[in-house]
Amino acid sequence: MGIEQHQVRAAELLTAAGILPVVTVHTLDQARAVSAALLEGGLPAIELTLRTPVAMDALAMLKRELPGVVVGAGTVLTVEQMQQSIDAGADFLVTPGTPSHLADALAAAPLPVVPGAASPTELLALYARGFRVCKLFPATAVGGLAMIKGLAGPVPDLKLCPTGGITEDSAAEYLEQKNVVCIGGSWMVPGNWIADGAWDKVRDAAAGAAKIVARIRGR
Repeated sequence: MGIEQHQVRAAELLTAAGILPVVTVHTLDQARAVSAALLEGGLPAIELTLRTPVAMDALAMLKRELPGVVVGAGTVLTVEQMQQSIDAGADFLVTPGTPSHLADALAAAPLPVVPGAASPTELLALYARGFRVCKLFPATAVGGLAMIKGLAGPVPDLKLCPTGGITEDSAAEYLEQKNVVCIGGSWMVPGNWIADGAWDKVRDAAAGAAKIVARIRGR
C-alpha cells in the first residue's frame, strides 16, 4: 500500500474522529484511564503525544488493552520516533512540523500519516510529496479560520486537521469548513484533570465534544 492509499485511510480515520483529543500522560495508569474516559464519552481516537518518557510504553499498552481506541502517535519529531511508534503499534502518526528528511521518511511509512505544517509553502511542499491530509499547527497562531478558508480555493483537495488554540467554543466553526476533516484539541484533557484523576470530567467533556461533531456532521 502506497502513500495515496495511506492518505485515503488517514482521511477516513480523522473524519470518523471529528475531534481528536491531544493527550499527554505521565504514567501508564493515566493513559489507560484517560483513554477509557474519552472512549466512554464518545471520542474513540486520540493523539498521544511523545512528550514524556512513558509515552511509547503507553502507546503499546493502549493497543494491547484498549483495542477500541484508535491511537495516533503525536509530536513525532524524528525518523527514530517514527519507527518506534510503528513498532509500538500506532494506528497513525502526527507531526507538529515536517522538515524534508522527515517528510521523505513519512511518505514511505507503512501506515497513515498526518504531517504538520504552519504555512502555505510548507503545506504545498507536503502536497508535492503526495500528502493530502495535513495538520495545521499551531492553528490559531498562524491564521486560524482565515488561513483555512484561504487554502480552500487553491488546493481544494488538501484536507486539514487544525490543532493549537482551538477551544470548545470555537470547535464548531472549524468543523464547518469544507477542507477540515478533523480538529485537534486538549480542552477535554487538561493536565490538571489528568493529574487529579478527574476522569468523570474528561468523560463529560468528551461527550460534549462528541455532540458538537454530531451536530455539525449530522451523526
